[in-house]
This record gives sequence, C-alpha cells and structure tokens, in this order.
Amino acid sequence: RFLGLLLAEGAAIDLRSLLATDVWETSKRHCTTRERGPMKFRPCIDLHNGVVKQLVGGSVQDESAEQPKENFASDKSATHYADMYSNDALTGGHVISIGAGNEEAAVAALKAYPGGLQYGGGVTPENARKWLSAGASHVIVTSYVFKDGKLDFDKLKEMVELVGKDNLVLDLSCRSKDGKFFVCTDRWQKFTDLEVSGDTLNMLAEYCDEFLVHAVDVEGKMQGIEDDLVQMLGECSPIPVTYAGGASTMGDLDKVKAIGDGKVDLTIGSGLDIFGGALSYEAVVAWQRKEEIMARKEGMGGTFSASFGRTYS
Repeated sequence: RFLGLLLAEGAAIDLRSLLATDVWETSKRHCTTRERGPMKFRPCIDLHNGVVKQLVGGSVQDESAEQPKENFASDKSATHYADMYSNDALTGGHVISIGAGNEEAAVAALKAYPGGLQYGGGVTPENARKWLSAGASHVIVTSYVFKDGKLDFDKLKEMVELVGKDNLVLDLSCRSKDGKFFVCTDRWQKFTDLEVSGDTLNMLAEYCDEFLVHAVDVEGKMQGIEDDLVQMLGECSPIPVTYAGGASTMGDLDKVKAIGDGKVDLTIGSGLDIFGGALSYEAVVAWQRKEEIMARKEGMGGTFSASFGRTYS
C-alpha cells in the first residue's frame, strides 16, 4: 500500500529491513543519551477480559466492582491486530494484559507475529520464559520489581538473570506529583518513591534493553502529550524508550519527534481509527515509512537486526 510513497522517494528497499537503530553517546551532565533517530511508531494490543480494548489510564481498580472506563472495545481478535502490524512491518510494539482472562488471546497474538511484539502484564520469574517461548521479543516488567513502593534490586537482578538483559523492558509508567514524575505500579494505582529522572534512567539502563513509559495522567484521554516527560526522556535515556499517553493527531507524532529529538518512540492507542479514534492508522504507517527513508538518506545507520530491532550498535 506504500509502494507509491517509496518509489517517489527513490528508494529500493526491503520494508522489513527498515528497523530503528540507535547509537549511544555520553553527554556532559547526568544523562547518557543516544544519537538521534529514526523515531518509531510502536503499535499496541491492550487486552482486558480477553478483548482488545482501549482504557482510560488509572481507571482499573483492583478492589472496586466498578468497571474501568473504556474508550473502545474491538470485535476483532488480538491476532487480527498482530497480523496487521506484521504485514505493515511495525516492530517493537507490545501486548499488554490488564487483569485476568487474557492468556489465550495474548499467546495467539504473539504466535501470529513472533519476535515482533513485546509482552507485559503480571510478568514474574515463574511465567516470563513462557511468554518468550510464545514469541515475545521481550517481557515488560514493573510491579514485580517493586516492594512497598521501593525498587527491589534483588528481584530486578533475578529477572535479568532469568531472561537476560536483552529480553527485558522496564515499564516506568508514571504520574505527576509535586512537579515530578514518579513510577506507579499495580495497574497504576500506587505511587512508588522512584522518580523518573536522568539519574534513574541511567541507573536502570544497566539492567534492561528498553524502557516503556506511559504518562498515566493523560493515557487514553486523547488531549495531548506530557511535553516535559517526553523532553526529559529524549535528553536522558541511554537506551531505546517508548512513550505512550495522550497522542491523537499527526501533529503529536511530529511534536514527539521534535521535543524528544528523534530519540523517543511513540505508541498511539485510543486516538487511532483502528481503535475508534479519528487518526488514520494508514497515515501513521505512511509517516513511519517516510521516517525510515529519511533516516537512510541521512545516514542514521547502525546494526539492522533480523530479530526485529533487538540489536543496536
């Protein structure tokens, strides 16, 4: 569907070889950052009660009979979305299980696009390898590595030893408090004492391959991104980082690219037309193809991995 665009750009390329790459360098301050671009759009499959849904951030309550606030519930399977992302050569997306009853759908999606999707939701040492065996490129972990609101380094090291640093994504999804961003766990209900900052990103980069950061206060609201958070991630993350929360327009893609200096990838959920929103999924994929072509022309090189972006240099 994007052949015309590619030919117009004078490119003779294999779409599956157009994967984001990163070259890291050290800055003068507290941040160790990586070189610019190409920025990636990262797709998502969020599951609740076995159904692909888009929920408003922070509306899932463990001890409440009240149902979470839904923006969208799909009549299509998780496999449908995985096949679509595979066909469009979108890599590094994620499958997230929210609560129980999602295992069958999650496994089916991972098997449909082996190596192309990460998995998160209740990941522990007891089940992490199962998700990798099902086809996940990485497992995404948050709550397990925290205890009583504090980061538990013993649990973090246990997870690293089990699955390997290269297969681990740390979810640092956060909310604002007193002008700073702090990691939230347990379906984003509980604040921890861990601030999302340059020091934190550089410390934790030693233990994982990527970061995933949902801006919980704006997640699912389609009212714009957390500018300060995106800027800080772009300035300070020494490894690949994906931001999610509030994006719903093509302008949001360009804004994340600009204030994140091309170093912050973006997930869009509720805003996309495939999830009931107004933003054209096909237009976003076309934007991604153009980014890849420009990166090639500008010499943003590195190691392109056949394992869907797991190798960086």
